[in-house]
Amino acid sequence: MSKKEQQLVLQIVDQYQGLARTELASTVCELLNWVRPNGNLKTLECRQFLESLHQQHILKLPQKRPRGKRSAIKITLTKATEANESLQGPLKDYRPISLDLVRNDDDRTLWKELIERYHYLGYRIPFGAHLRYFIRATQANNALLGCLQFSSPAWRMAARDQWIGWSDSVRGEHLQRLINNSRFLLLPHVHIRYLASHVLSLAARQVVDDWQATYHIKPLLIETLVDQERFSGGCYRAANWLEVGVTTGRGRQDSQHKRHNSARKRIFLYPLQKTARQQLRDEA
Repeated sequence: MSKKEQQLVLQIVDQYQGLARTELASTVCELLNWVRPNGNLKTLECRQFLESLHQQHILKLPQKRPRGKRSAIKITLTKATEANESLQGPLKDYRPISLDLVRNDDDRTLWKELIERYHYLGYRIPFGAHLRYFIRATQANNALLGCLQFSSPAWRMAARDQWIGWSDSVRGEHLQRLINNSRFLLLPHVHIRYLASHVLSLAARQVVDDWQATYHIKPLLIETLVDQERFSGGCYRAANWLEVGVTTGRGRQDSQHKRHNSARKRIFLYPLQKTARQQLRDEA
């Protein structure tokens, strides 16, 4: 392992103490591309490696969690996230819009509560690496408008992989250069015209530097999934995202084609460089 990889492992373990040991191991595997020939992460070996470093006092892992069925995440809803007075009107009345990284425990608690209360999917522990943001209106007393999350991408999506031109081997080499816009929420009292597409445009510029600063990987492509029974995806189209197809209904990490219990969703992509597609095709 290189010195740069060692530093990244230490940073991940320190930054995400709220994750279980297995989840930390999966995050490390994704970022360092520790995968088997079939695309599955080497989570077991990585966890053993992390625990050996823990025993040597090189890093400190969170306490082991009891074995057995995983309990549901309980998010307490408080007055802090109750609906405020309506914010409406043209975007120019609220600009500049800022995207503020979630950095501390208080921020994380508020972000989780907002997502649990107002996002149709609720709060779930993200798989792998992730960054979270608050959307704020600087000109309107820094009013909180919504939340964003970017996280690790799905292992396999046929329409996405076809658009890129990926084989299984090349996907394994470059998957860590993709990120997933896994949550996007504008609060229900916010009715600002063109805000959603504006936020997506801001995020596409800002997340590149933030992701690279956090994980030492520069992303080339953003993906997102839009439930076609609930949303049209109009804000993504307005922000110049590309609709490339629909999912097959399998789970996001289903590399062995065994799950068929998810709703079919529209797949949108946003290249972060003009040559992103070609770079993602190139074999190492």
